[in-house]
Amino acid sequence: MPPNLRTEAGNRSTGIDLRNDKPLRCASVEQNPTRAPLRLAVAQPTCEAYDIVANVAAHAALVRAAAARVVLFPELSLTGYELDAAPVDPADPRLRQLVRACAETGTIALVGAPVVGDHIATLAVDGDGVRVAYRKMWLGAAEARRFTPGPEPVVLEVDGWRLGLAVCKDSGVVAHSAQTCALGVDAYLASIVHHADEAAVSDERARRITSTHRVVVAIASFAGSTGGGFSEAAGQSAIWAADGRLLAQAGTVPGEYALAVLS
Repeated sequence: MPPNLRTEAGNRSTGIDLRNDKPLRCASVEQNPTRAPLRLAVAQPTCEAYDIVANVAAHAALVRAAAARVVLFPELSLTGYELDAAPVDPADPRLRQLVRACAETGTIALVGAPVVGDHIATLAVDGDGVRVAYRKMWLGAAEARRFTPGPEPVVLEVDGWRLGLAVCKDSGVVAHSAQTCALGVDAYLASIVHHADEAAVSDERARRITSTHRVVVAIASFAGSTGGGFSEAAGQSAIWAADGRLLAQAGTVPGEYALAVLS
């Protein structure tokens, strides 16, 4: 039987609440009938510029609220979109509160931070600790003045589900989604920050990727204000089915999440 998707509204989310038991075929990935359903959430936390302690607390609160197996957060979510922020060490004791939240809920949190080597990265946080999971490959002009592109696409495997990782501009580059999906993925997960008037870009990118590669797309989009001139970020973090249908979506304010169950 091909994969099913069902969705539910997230706590404090103004998003869509859909119940769908119709099978959706993911052409690029062989179905694994033995794997458990995957609860996948996209979250947009409140964020204080450079304040790791406050931002970790906000991440931990959303991890506990979503109670999902995987929670995806926006680009540079631990520091804000502050391109001069200090690198975050995966061993930083300030991250322990998030590690504890993930241990309590059985969650893998995918969070954004600058890391040593001058990379914009996705950190994977679970009950055992923190590691660098992915380094952004395609940089914006301002980012390129400090940061170095990551070396290659990455797929994170969770309970038999293969999740391709992306950060912001990556998702707009056709070659990135093609190279990532060619590795065999069930879902393409992108962490982004966009201006409020660019909200439609996420939907356009998601529908392009779903129509081309027939995979689920999840986008965690920064909400509220942050550095880099983002006085009002778009929010509206969302998850799309492999056929392009919008499954779940948060609103525009910080502190919301949206959740879908893949089975």
